[in-house]
Amino acid sequence: MTRVEEERKQPREHRIVVLVLESALALDVGIPMQMFRRRHGAPYEVTMAGIRRGVVPAAGGFGYAVERGVEALEYSDTVIVPGYADLASPIDPAAIRALRDAAARGARIVSVCTGAFALAAAGLLDGHRATTHWQQAAELAARYPRVTVDPDVLFVDEGRVLTSAGVAAGIDLCLHLIRRDHGVRVAADVARQIVAAPYRSGGQAQYLPHALPERTGSTFARTREWALGRLGEPLTVAELAAHAGVSSRTFARRFVEDTGHPPLQWLLRARLDRARELLEATDLGLDQIAAQAGLGSAHNLRSHFHRIVGTTPSAYRSAFAST
Repeated sequence: MTRVEEERKQPREHRIVVLVLESALALDVGIPMQMFRRRHGAPYEVTMAGIRRGVVPAAGGFGYAVERGVEALEYSDTVIVPGYADLASPIDPAAIRALRDAAARGARIVSVCTGAFALAAAGLLDGHRATTHWQQAAELAARYPRVTVDPDVLFVDEGRVLTSAGVAAGIDLCLHLIRRDHGVRVAADVARQIVAAPYRSGGQAQYLPHALPERTGSTFARTREWALGRLGEPLTVAELAAHAGVSSRTFARRFVEDTGHPPLQWLLRARLDRARELLEATDLGLDQIAAQAGLGSAHNLRSHFHRIVGTTPSAYRSAFAST
């Protein structure tokens, strides 16, 4: 095979454009720029753009020097709009047009924090669930009544349009995108490099309704770690609660506050992540994978996989298995 033929076989890098609006929030801009740097196994090309080429004033009295204007969105596969502080001023019409055109062309549109206001202004959230920072959620809902605003979650994945809550939730959403694009192993590798939790579900609460005693919180973390080491075994809420040293009722209630999922749903998702890892890294049969992941049978694996991951185990293996 010639070098040209080899190059043609290589997947084209996924082009991400981070659209920086005036009064952009520094952390919200930095998260996608850091998360989608070129890494082994995750072929992303990330570009920072503004309404026009030049310096974009940012919150905090400094600015971003961008070399591209909104024309960069014409060639994007994913557009990410970070949060910005000045929600009272209208969005530049050029940004609205560029976002609408990118979405119409099939680009994936993503927001971090208050970047959801720009997506809503462009009409891209109409008829969809969305989230933003919990402090601005009521304002988003009031301004854009055709958007179903969920103030309680870390991020919302509506397929081609995704939104996240404030700051750190942007990390969770970026890891979710990497997981969608390249599988759980690559996402876990990126998480390790940036020293972040490899998986926090979109349904997890943005903030706890009340403070939990530190001892209980750390105990629950140890219980989750204990359970992750025993996914191939049958586990009940009573066994998890006994490990944590609390009643089953208390455990179930506080577990939802901690993770966004009831214990058995969390276990199911953990088992599916384990199955995904085995599909990516091994040539084990589906019955063997189901047994190791605690899903019982290939039939159960297929059923849960299709419902939650949205594809079949065979199709997932074909897309993400090691060569």
